[in-house]
Amino acid sequence: MTMEMILALGILVLMIVMIMSDKFAFGAPPILACLLLVVCGLSTVQEAFAGFVNPSVIMVAGFMVVMAGLMKTSLIGRVQSSMLALVNRGGYKSYVLLLVVIMLGASFPGAGATGYYVLILSLISTIPYNKKMPTSKLMMPLGFATNHPLVPFNVALFYGVTVSVLETAGYTGGLSMSKFAVVNFILALGFLAWALIAYRLLPDHPITEAEASGFDEVAATTEMGTMPAWKEYSTIAAFMVSVVGMMLMNVLGNAAFVIPGLMGAFLLIINVLDFREVRDNMVAPVIIMMAGVIGVADALGKSGFTAMIGDAVANTLGTNINPFLLIFIFALLTSTCATFTGSNMGSVYIFAPIAIATSISLGLNPAAAAIAVVVSGWNGGFMPIDGMPAMILGMGRYKLPQFWLFSVPMYLIRIFALCVGTIVMFPVS
Repeated sequence: MTMEMILALGILVLMIVMIMSDKFAFGAPPILACLLLVVCGLSTVQEAFAGFVNPSVIMVAGFMVVMAGLMKTSLIGRVQSSMLALVNRGGYKSYVLLLVVIMLGASFPGAGATGYYVLILSLISTIPYNKKMPTSKLMMPLGFATNHPLVPFNVALFYGVTVSVLETAGYTGGLSMSKFAVVNFILALGFLAWALIAYRLLPDHPITEAEASGFDEVAATTEMGTMPAWKEYSTIAAFMVSVVGMMLMNVLGNAAFVIPGLMGAFLLIINVLDFREVRDNMVAPVIIMMAGVIGVADALGKSGFTAMIGDAVANTLGTNINPFLLIFIFALLTSTCATFTGSNMGSVYIFAPIAIATSISLGLNPAAAAIAVVVSGWNGGFMPIDGMPAMILGMGRYKLPQFWLFSVPMYLIRIFALCVGTIVMFPVS
């Protein structure tokens, strides 16, 4: 390992330890890590703080503003009332119904949809504490459920990436999208099985304090449904435009990233939100957390650490390894790399070529390995240092051991289910 690798890894570990300690304000550890990257000469100021102009961060920040406006409408009041009715009814059946509904809803935007998980987490954060079904028992499973469509017909992103890495490696065998969707369905079933088991393991505490959740809970302090009808319709339209814009990212390009921000500005102009509400949501602690970890992720990749790990694994596996174990190991490596670096696509493009080349050298069909590596890139989440996991930890007011009690078994079960699905639907021999 070079000195750059050691320093980058040390800063990452320090950041994780600070997050684990619960003694620092939410979002502060990544900022300190970015400062250390500059001091240690690992990144320029522009590189260390690149996350603050990262397109995804800009998109989420804008969408948080739109969500703050949507929370004031009677529509959200009705949706929240329906969720609240299930919460008040309490019991395991209500929990299962909520879980299934969220997973069915994820079928439309597809896995990894930022807008959808922000919407669901925002809704949960506005539900008052109820002993029959504490919101702390909902935030984690329902949050992660947004990444698992129960009817996975929208798999275009993952499918496209998989085809791309296979074609780059010279594979011309084709790939069935319907079988690819079934793999994602098996993955969703694995998550659902764990979520049904884990409900009783989740902690019982309120999550409604805005400063602890890292989210400006406008809906908790604002009368819903009091605005004129035209403002309600305009706010709902702004939300729909934001969601559609994010879903059409591949078509709209860069414009998709700023559409939520434009809709947030529109809500400011028509006085649905005042400037303080816009400002507080755009720079909420969870946004600072998301922006900060990107610089750390880039520095780790730039140092060559992740590539070194990939090469070492390829040299260690040898030629007599079981095909399932081969795929499982690469899926674990990819998802772990994505979790710690925050770079889903980058991790996929590091490990996918190695996994495909290893499969071909062993005389195996590389499709299964490619699929497992690509999908696993979006199925880590056992560390709260990027995007949705960070929001879940902050908004749910979980201690890190509580987070791990759910997320670590979930992670292993999901990766196992994913690899089983790939082997079943795309035999390696």
